[in-house]
Amino acid sequence: MSRLQADHLYKVFGRRPDEAVKKLADGADRDELRADGTTAAVIDASFVVEPGQIFVVMGLSGSGKSTLLRMLNGLLEPTAGRVLFDGKDLTALSHRDLRTVRSTKISMVFQHFALFPHRSVLENAAYGLEVQGVPRAEREARAAEALDLCGLAGWEKSWPDELSGGMQQRVGLARALATDADLLLMDESFSALDPLIRRDMQDQLLELQKRLKKTIVFITHDLNEAMRLGDRIAVMRDGRIVQLGTAEDILIRPANDYVASFIQDVDRSRVLTAASVMTTPEHPAPDSCGCETVGPDTLVADLCAVSARVPHPVAVKDADGAVLGVVPQSRLIGFIGDEQRPPVACATGTEVISHA
Repeated sequence: MSRLQADHLYKVFGRRPDEAVKKLADGADRDELRADGTTAAVIDASFVVEPGQIFVVMGLSGSGKSTLLRMLNGLLEPTAGRVLFDGKDLTALSHRDLRTVRSTKISMVFQHFALFPHRSVLENAAYGLEVQGVPRAEREARAAEALDLCGLAGWEKSWPDELSGGMQQRVGLARALATDADLLLMDESFSALDPLIRRDMQDQLLELQKRLKKTIVFITHDLNEAMRLGDRIAVMRDGRIVQLGTAEDILIRPANDYVASFIQDVDRSRVLTAASVMTTPEHPAPDSCGCETVGPDTLVADLCAVSARVPHPVAVKDADGAVLGVVPQSRLIGFIGDEQRPPVACATGTEVISHA
């Protein structure tokens, strides 16, 4: 069973929202509705998030991504459609039951930290548990454990204004983790941070995800961040999801010109893997040459370094040593966006590129 499912979600603000949904379903765009004083924030959004997956929703300001996120935990009621959490329809729950789900099953990490300045770091991290009515000793122990996971051991008695921006954001993340919620919703949680701190937080999140296997919906307007974090990515424009897929799907097969223009400045070498650029070898790969090989999940950035040291196409092998394909340097250069250089034949007849 999927952890989270959005089923044809619409959110319309303004007059006669139900009528607006019908018009949108019939093909109207939201510019047509603005003349009637109606704003369509989210239009027919559907997707599935599996347990343990980081699902990234990305788009420019005004694309509808934050509105979509707030429908996922019931902070906003959909105009039409359903949100299923562990098979349960959240849109059909009473307000009381929905508050229970939000306090115990779904946690949110905000963009602007949302820390209480009059509470210590430990008290901030334990706040969600306090709302649940967890006894003080237990909630402080769990909060301390979450702070340790986030690299903040020893800062429990500090005040928020004594911490850097990145450290404050870690407190917000620890607060979400302390509740042991099944689903984390992260609304542009790193966008207020400096670039180096932001990357450090991305590293922290990926490391935590390896250990905790949480289900995460992450909102961002930064495509490089989306590509780095997301197991699957939904690209939004004008309230609609215009493409849904893995980072490699979006880079290699953009759905339209809008997505293609969006991805043109992405560092492909940090997203694409050997599996996505390899090809079938024209000649059987020699087993006795002793040259370096790579696995199918090796990033192109790392593959480039190997290719520079190997005098023929790099073999891509699985865990058992079976050759899955090869990556000629000409193909490698083409995928990272440079002009291809003509191939040079070596003494064995295998296609290679001069390393001059």
